[in-house]
Amino acid sequence: MDVSVVPSTGVRVLVDYRPALRARTGIGEYVHELARALTCGAGASLDLTIFSASWRDRVAAETTAELPGVRVVDRRIPVTALTWSWHRRGWPSIEWLAGPQDVVHSPTPLLLPSRRAARVVTVFDLYFLTQPAAVHGATQRDFTALVRDHVRRADHVVAGSQYAARLVTNALGVAPARVTTTPLGAPAWAADVRAARGTSTGRTLLFLGTLETRKNVGLLLDAYELLLGRRRDVPPLVLAGGLGAGGEAWVARASRAPLAAHVTVTGYVRDAERRALYADARAVVVPSLDEGFGLPALEAMACGVPVVATPVGALPEVLGDAGLFAALGAPDDWAAALDACSDENRMRDLSARGLAQAARYRWSDTAAATLDAYRAALTTRAERR
Repeated sequence: MDVSVVPSTGVRVLVDYRPALRARTGIGEYVHELARALTCGAGASLDLTIFSASWRDRVAAETTAELPGVRVVDRRIPVTALTWSWHRRGWPSIEWLAGPQDVVHSPTPLLLPSRRAARVVTVFDLYFLTQPAAVHGATQRDFTALVRDHVRRADHVVAGSQYAARLVTNALGVAPARVTTTPLGAPAWAADVRAARGTSTGRTLLFLGTLETRKNVGLLLDAYELLLGRRRDVPPLVLAGGLGAGGEAWVARASRAPLAAHVTVTGYVRDAERRALYADARAVVVPSLDEGFGLPALEAMACGVPVVATPVGALPEVLGDAGLFAALGAPDDWAAALDACSDENRMRDLSARGLAQAARYRWSDTAAATLDAYRAALTTRAERR
């Protein structure tokens, strides 16, 4: 275990940092940016701990450098075993692993077991309930079976969007007073991408996300192939993201004619590569079956990149009037939307709308709302004792 300790200056809060340990995809980015925002402003009075556990991977030095004053508890425990024991046995307690806490925050809908600390869970979507065959691993094994019980026992629930908050209250039966909506924030580095783009409207159509069933890349490939059949000057398509369950067929398809000469599959991309992809993008495409927030859509808007998306989940909420929407399950509609990306005037208008929309989302607001959730959790915990 590697533990760095700072003096206690306020409420002791522990955030489970494990989703950000290796590849910072959506939940990982949320966890990291929340922790960073909690070290500033009103959250600076917290005694904040980030918790990680892995047999092989350690919290990186650059992570601790970005989170000054944060206590790091990094346990050398196989994460699969710990996850199973937490979900199925409620053991060991987080206090046993990381010391006394006042609030423990899970970035998933399942609890971190604690002896005394108030417990907060996060919900972005319930796709694992509506489409259980499309999820895998611990999500399939535990989330579908345990989410209702865990959310009921949580002292407070954080919802990543208004859409997610409605799911928690309507589908899981949680009282609205026990739910706080904490939308995510636009990245600070977006200004650098905008500067790199200059007056260019970009060159590529960019998908950014894990290649897994929920991301519905098959619809995108169907539409793109239709468009290629109508014209040959279609912008190149880039599929950037790690390979998840269900994505193998899409990668294979992208390597065959007629797509092979027009589609690039990059695999998982890290920060610098991701920013370069946004700088070169004419549009970001989000063909998802469901999204609890849609962080790439927000990042794209903040970078001045228009977004084409399905009108599902939280995407209409996040994009507002800045999105170009194409119907779910309609390749012709998607082909028309991709074709519209060649209209320079329309792209510039969507870019301007997107910048205005993205300005509404700040990580400082995420942190402030999350602090409200922690206070509510402490109140509920005290009432339950």
